[in-house]
Amino acid sequence: MPDYLDEVRETCIAGGDEGELASYIPELAAADPDRLAIALCTIDGTVYAVGDAEHRFTIQSLSKPFAYALALADRGLDEVLEHVSVEPSGDAFNEISIDREGRPRNPMINIGAITTHALVGDAEATAEESTARVIAGLSAFAGRELEVDEAVYASERESADRNMALAYMVRAQGKLQDAPRAAVDGYTRQCSVLVDVRDLAVMAMTLASSGRNPVTGEQVVPAWVCRQVLSVMATCGMYDAAGDWMSNVGIPAKSGVSGGVLGALPGQVGIGVFSPRLDGFGNSVRGVRACERLSRDMGLHLMQAPEVASHVLYGVVDPDGDDDGMREITLQGTMHFAAAEVALRELERVPEDGRPVVVDLARVSSANDVGRRMLREGVRRLQLDGHDVRVQDPEGVLDD
Repeated sequence: MPDYLDEVRETCIAGGDEGELASYIPELAAADPDRLAIALCTIDGTVYAVGDAEHRFTIQSLSKPFAYALALADRGLDEVLEHVSVEPSGDAFNEISIDREGRPRNPMINIGAITTHALVGDAEATAEESTARVIAGLSAFAGRELEVDEAVYASERESADRNMALAYMVRAQGKLQDAPRAAVDGYTRQCSVLVDVRDLAVMAMTLASSGRNPVTGEQVVPAWVCRQVLSVMATCGMYDAAGDWMSNVGIPAKSGVSGGVLGALPGQVGIGVFSPRLDGFGNSVRGVRACERLSRDMGLHLMQAPEVASHVLYGVVDPDGDDDGMREITLQGTMHFAAAEVALRELERVPEDGRPVVVDLARVSSANDVGRRMLREGVRRLQLDGHDVRVQDPEGVLDD
């Protein structure tokens, strides 16, 4: 997996360096435009990361799905819907976009996100308590304590005139619970939380795992909340490029002006990408490019749902288990990305002792292209480790 992600990264770099930094926020305008990092988190919490994976950046609008999830968990769907709708806006992220009832059109644009921020916590919560709850909630999604970049917070607070205007607009419609300045300050602090691509991948996988953090095991929000959030991400997460994204990539996703993109494919994978150059919609150019490649290569499009597979590993017999000197690994079910990734990790655990290995696929019902390629690579690497590998494949699963 790291080798493959490195290949994706190099391809994205070779694709060009178009796009611009978010120059309207002074701290973001100083970012290194050439940074690129990619991370994947699997359903059991395994994280793969390449590139500038240690670099931390502010979460910005990537925080919006998680604040929305916390508001839903704290207030319930009906109360949140009274204040914020769920319809795609067709507008830029910072536009005045409200429906006939005076509600922001969705929680993924700024006017909706400011309104949503004020809904986190119970009905009697102060603005400061709502902000503290948001930051603690973001930390629970990431599986570690997150911090605020105070320099970015101060920089954004000084240039928040448009967000202030949006907050006053919603307040005038009777949909904003906090005072406009308090709501905007809290929202700005929410956007100034520092993360890296590993955090994004884990946070996305938590949404994709019905609210259970795959690393810590904590149930951060109820499963129904994740279904609601992922639905809104699928239709609104990439602003007015959401239609193109959904047809080309097909993964519920969210972007941020610092250059981050996260994708959450239910039951399979969480994706985090960081590259600061943005397109005209405010989405990372290389981030979009990487997600397009991942979706295409690994068959991750939401509308291309894989068959449900049973447990991948049927059994392992060690060389001394039946006195034939061979290690036997029997797989079963359907081999798509998530299943094949588990199988590869089992093959990776084989000791480099030179003993013969049997990979039994008799119980594997089918495999898609990525499943076949991943299993072949696993066999190839066992051979490179000096094993005599014998593949039992009566149904021709690995044969095109």
